[in-house]
Amino acid sequence: MSSSMQATETVSDANTRARSDLPFGDTRDLADADRGFIAALDPPVIPGPDGNPVWDCDEFGFLAEDCPTTANPSLWRQSELCARQGLFEVVERIYQVRGLDLSNMTIVEGDSGVIVIDPLISAETAAAGLALYRSQRGGRPVKAVIYTHSHIDHFGGVKGVITQESVDAGECAVVAPAGMVEHAVAENVYAGTAMGRRAAYMYGAALPRGPRGAIGAGLGQSTSIGTATLIRPTIDITATGQTETIDGVTIEFQMTPGTEAPAEMNFYFPQMRALCMAENATHTLHNLLTLRGALVRDPHVWSRYLTESITMFADRSDVVFASHHWPTWGTAELTDFLELQRDLYGYLHDQTLRMLNQGRTGSEIAEDIALPPALENTWHTHGYYGSVSHNVKAIYQRYMGWFDGNPAHLWEHPPVESAKRHVEFMGGADEVLAKARKSFEQGDFRWVAQVVNYVVFADPDNPAARELLADTYEQLGYGAECGTWRNFFLMGAYELRNGSVGTPTTTAATDIVAALTVDQLFDAVALRVDGPASWDAHIIIDWVFTDEQRRHRTELRNGLLVHFDVPDDRPAAETTFTLTRPVLMGLLVGLDPSRAVEDGTVTVTGDPGRFTELAGYLDRPDPGFAIVTP
Repeated sequence: MSSSMQATETVSDANTRARSDLPFGDTRDLADADRGFIAALDPPVIPGPDGNPVWDCDEFGFLAEDCPTTANPSLWRQSELCARQGLFEVVERIYQVRGLDLSNMTIVEGDSGVIVIDPLISAETAAAGLALYRSQRGGRPVKAVIYTHSHIDHFGGVKGVITQESVDAGECAVVAPAGMVEHAVAENVYAGTAMGRRAAYMYGAALPRGPRGAIGAGLGQSTSIGTATLIRPTIDITATGQTETIDGVTIEFQMTPGTEAPAEMNFYFPQMRALCMAENATHTLHNLLTLRGALVRDPHVWSRYLTESITMFADRSDVVFASHHWPTWGTAELTDFLELQRDLYGYLHDQTLRMLNQGRTGSEIAEDIALPPALENTWHTHGYYGSVSHNVKAIYQRYMGWFDGNPAHLWEHPPVESAKRHVEFMGGADEVLAKARKSFEQGDFRWVAQVVNYVVFADPDNPAARELLADTYEQLGYGAECGTWRNFFLMGAYELRNGSVGTPTTTAATDIVAALTVDQLFDAVALRVDGPASWDAHIIIDWVFTDEQRRHRTELRNGLLVHFDVPDDRPAAETTFTLTRPVLMGLLVGLDPSRAVEDGTVTVTGDPGRFTELAGYLDRPDPGFAIVTP
């Protein structure tokens, strides 16, 4: 299989035009990204438990060079800014560790210790960030951790900065928006396998770092691959206006559910005149539907919450910072920043709905929509992480669903059968490839990707089709301003040439699974039931949880597993297991029930084999499923 290509003349010319069309004379971000720099992490490699790196700050060092023709210069600029690593002072008493993971970790100094905001993805990177801070500012203890929202890059490294024991002893508080844990574990477990596999594409985990490979994801450079952890919150933030004082630091909270995450919050530090916007206002257009998969976010409510943030906090603030990118200083400057971010999401929402109601489909709107000059000419409104194109389609999906109203699209053949018929109608694989090569030479890469994809899905072992499709994805990646688009295209090319890389990271980490409630555990089990295989099965089991004083029943019937609490005065099922929630988790991940009965961990009334029978109907998810081949 071929290696990567250089940029074609079509892509090279487009990237050259972008350099002249974009406001490269505006260098304020370059100054802001360096402002307050104190020290870099040295050595710049963070090892994991096995000694292998979970993060390498220097692997994107090539971004200090001039942008080549194999990268969009706007994305190159964004990536170079995101790659700057180290400890930075935001204002007196507020510091940020940046460039040590996809997200930032912010450290606020209190009367006797520190408050850590968003401890990165991995315990290893979070520990390294805290150590860097302490090397410059002293060994202050952590008095609180704040999770801004329910995505793993904002809580996964928590055990790198505190311990469960310190929380249990009351030495450290954990603060989060109400519902954060429930949303976090649901996202990482229910559809976690599929999301994790697609996240490998979104963040380019397996791509070589370099001008023809990964240069960044727009929101940050990539995701660390260390140990993901979770400690449950001890303080829930439930309402806008709620105020907490932690270690002498006063914090005013604004709830923003349904924006960038189902459970998210902004907050303000009046003593420092500093505003934290979580992930609701960063130096990019964010995702309304992330390419790895998620629930569609609401740009209308997102825009309205930004208006509320401006009203509540802007004129009282000297700096605004977020859990990604670099701060913006100055009351007028940060107000303008927030207003433009607000206008961006509101405009996309309203214009998509306007055109939707004129009968245009999501793909048509995405092709036609144009941003106002004030947004187009501002760096932080560009789609480095979430593109205008896929966000518009997400808005359409939110209101109208997958169906565009054309009956021809109501019952199409699935991909493989459709591909075989397309290729046959177009004269066979050789004819399609011959015509596609001409389109490739003409620079019509979008069309080449569409038609050659038919050949690959009709005949995945066709080497000429795989090679041409890989070359095509590569050119599309080279021209993309959106970091996640570039990674998706280049990962598609990489797997066509090298085979599946699977899922390099795991979202269903031990701590996350351990946070599942009994109801969520059985929900997760129900999602694995092989329906057709269990059509004729009827299994009823009662589960008595001694640590929660409840009796819960599962019933498998007609290929569906339902579960519900059973009052104590109801007759028991034929089989009853008495145990604790952690033991149930052990059974679900492979603990032998007979051994658990023998050692007294579980007591059973009736036939313990009914659980084994139930487990036999469960499928195993596939973290390496095919994406660019059938």
